[in-house]
Amino acid sequence: MSTTSPHRFTRLGLALAAAFSLHGLAAAQTAAPAKADDTGNKAEVATLEAVTVTARRREESLRDVPVAVTALSGAKLESLNVRNLGDLQGQVPSLTVYAARGSNTTLTTFIRGVGQADPLWGVDAGVGIYLDDVYIARPQGALLEVFDTERIEVLRGPQGTLYGKNTIGGAVKYVSRKLGTQTEGSASLAIGNYGQANGRLAVGGASSDGQWRGRLAVASLSRDGYGKNLADGSDVSNQDTQAGRVQLGFFPTGSPLTVQLSADATHDGSNMRGFQRLGSNLWDPAKTPLSTHRYDINTGMANANKTDSSGYALTATWQLNEAWAAKYVHAYRDSDTATAIDFDGLPGKIADVRASYIDHSRSNELQLSFDGGGSHSGVLGVYHFDGQAGGSVASTFIAGTPFQSFGITGGTVYTTGKAAYGDWSWRLTPKLGVSAGLRYTKETKRAVVLNQAFANDSFSTPIATLSNFDKSRSVSNTAPKLSLDYKASASTNLYATVSRGFKSGGYNVRANVLAVPASAKPFEDEVLDSLELGAKMVLDQGRLELNTAVFHNNYKNVQLSVFTSYTQPNGQQGFFGDFTNAGRANVNGAELEFIWRPSTAWTLSGNLAALDAKYKEYLDRGVNVASQKKFTNTPKFQGALNVEHRAAAAFGGVLRTRVGISHRTKVYPTTDLSEAIAQDSYSLLSAGVIWERDRSLSFALQGSNLTNKAYRTDGYNIPALGILTGYYGAPRQITASVNYRF
Repeated sequence: MSTTSPHRFTRLGLALAAAFSLHGLAAAQTAAPAKADDTGNKAEVATLEAVTVTARRREESLRDVPVAVTALSGAKLESLNVRNLGDLQGQVPSLTVYAARGSNTTLTTFIRGVGQADPLWGVDAGVGIYLDDVYIARPQGALLEVFDTERIEVLRGPQGTLYGKNTIGGAVKYVSRKLGTQTEGSASLAIGNYGQANGRLAVGGASSDGQWRGRLAVASLSRDGYGKNLADGSDVSNQDTQAGRVQLGFFPTGSPLTVQLSADATHDGSNMRGFQRLGSNLWDPAKTPLSTHRYDINTGMANANKTDSSGYALTATWQLNEAWAAKYVHAYRDSDTATAIDFDGLPGKIADVRASYIDHSRSNELQLSFDGGGSHSGVLGVYHFDGQAGGSVASTFIAGTPFQSFGITGGTVYTTGKAAYGDWSWRLTPKLGVSAGLRYTKETKRAVVLNQAFANDSFSTPIATLSNFDKSRSVSNTAPKLSLDYKASASTNLYATVSRGFKSGGYNVRANVLAVPASAKPFEDEVLDSLELGAKMVLDQGRLELNTAVFHNNYKNVQLSVFTSYTQPNGQQGFFGDFTNAGRANVNGAELEFIWRPSTAWTLSGNLAALDAKYKEYLDRGVNVASQKKFTNTPKFQGALNVEHRAAAAFGGVLRTRVGISHRTKVYPTTDLSEAIAQDSYSLLSAGVIWERDRSLSFALQGSNLTNKAYRTDGYNIPALGILTGYYGAPRQITASVNYRF
């Protein structure tokens, strides 16, 4: 479908939005079991179901866990039209998540102001991503597609005790559907504007005695580009993704041992990411006018951006007795990315980059869990991680005759980590409980780096070595956690939590030792100490649920990706991508999540978050410039509201409708704090109609960004190369789908 196709859907989208305002939206929660009314007839009761999560590595009610966590069930994800992890933005307080600049599948995630915007290999994220409790170490390929999903949990605040390093901001847990004993499954087909055509299929079953169980889920997702490469007419910002998961399990009758094997693979063959040129390039001989389209580019580079990722996990569980259970998990993950980024978006070679990344990791974890029947429970464990992340980036920078640079950044970062942890909860009285946790981590990182300058873009004749080093650093960290929870009443749980998280440091593989010798020094570990007070309440006779949290974070050694400039021998200014640490910062915030079901027909849900993030110490050439700096990817306020309605359809079945709006205040996506790239406050409108003909067959019409709001998620500001570009979120999208469950 051509890029003009969205206009064909404009009137449909507006009509859809008008219809939603009349109908409201479907309840994402299932009603409680029917009870007899005064006449003896069965009447549906408008109460909310308790949600079970594994935030503390054991199954617990969300209402009882002293952790700020958002849990979205598979049904809720479908109702909200969450297609990948990027669609969680707006649905979770204090969360910023999107595809990284120049990429379709690389994930950028921030929670409460903590994250990592630069997806450089060997640099760890500040928010951990987990697929069925297996850590995904690299952001490439981590923008997971949502299909055959049990639920997604987003844990806010440092999770260092149970999840280890690099969960200093929080963790996102993707939980796939469990193996069952009955044959069942689902199939869906969806079409939409921009030539969208998506298919998903899942089927699970078991042997007659239930001992052998299996499940297979596949997805094929395609979409034309939001924009075009004007040089050859090919699509940019398109999608071409195939993904699959398979699970096998052995549950022998009468045996305490169960064994499960899971494997997954994703291939993304999408083209380049489109962007808008926000400034004229002084080095463009054609003096091309500024872009008027937020996705079109005009590049002479090969239009390709490929990522393959896969992994497997072997889990063995042994029920030692009624109280104790042991679980062993061995996992392997790898990814391979080849991408082209034309920073200038023009046919000439002004700033062209070809990059490839390869990584793989193995992990082993042994857990012992205990359930004391309500008096106390906990988990003990040991963990080992061995990862290798390598890459090569070939850069061609030609900013006029005085400035020409051809270089290859290459190297590998080897990471080995060991940890031991424990987390235990006791009920001191029926009302008062205490939880304590501790994790000790020891990690070694080795960086082998070779960065060279070349005579031309054939990259065959080295003319200078910018960096050539093989360095290692070992660090250790102890992450404690202490929580008190108090059941103030049958409907109100209060908690206070003190915790610590840390994010490991490392070496900048883009170092330019020739110009800046200090760039070969390691950047330091981040450490975050957090105090959080929260309340979880169920009110209005079980129809209203409120979860609130206020927190104070003391944040040290904040890792920042910056452009460092220097003067070349010829007097011209040069630059390179550097890493540094800001000394100290404080992040204070308040969050509210609510869900209210005033009747069996209506459900209102949403969230609010306020963040006050400020640097206290940020040294630049020995001067504290903290007052001039701002946090990136951290809006001061954000919130969302979803209104859902459920009613019997006149033509049979059930009609579920939804209208939702999310809002965010101004955000700076990059550390240069460019006002041209910054995104001012904006709101997004979404809506959906789902007709459930019966328990098996349903039809859906979903719309996102219905006002077609243009909003930037990221960008580049490199004055030396005349680069000023903005990457934008998705335009208006309308999707119609049919879903069959069996």
